[in-house]
Amino acid sequence: MLREIIGGCMIALGVAVFVTAVAGVYRFKYVLNRMHAASLGDTLGMLLVLGGLIVISGFTALSVKLLAIIVFSWLAGPVMSHLIARAEVMTHAHIEDECEVIERVDHI
Repeated sequence: MLREIIGGCMIALGVAVFVTAVAGVYRFKYVLNRMHAASLGDTLGMLLVLGGLIVISGFTALSVKLLAIIVFSWLAGPVMSHLIARAEVMTHAHIEDECEVIERVDHI
């Protein structure tokens, strides 16, 4: 019973993080700000929702698979966000008007 309560609370908190991230995506004006809100919400929300499912399921083969999804998401998500942000900085003609760019890289 306690496992279901803790897992349910984690899932509810994860859904709240996802909703907040979606609000941030619609609230922010610039692409890089939107992407930042989406990537942070995705990372934390995924951890909480899948962590809640792990708590509910207990130590089974399913929980090991869910843990593998969390690890892969945490490794791949920031890399993908960085590459998308870098592509935006390289292709946007007036990026300096929207945000401060420390170093503009025109080649990969």
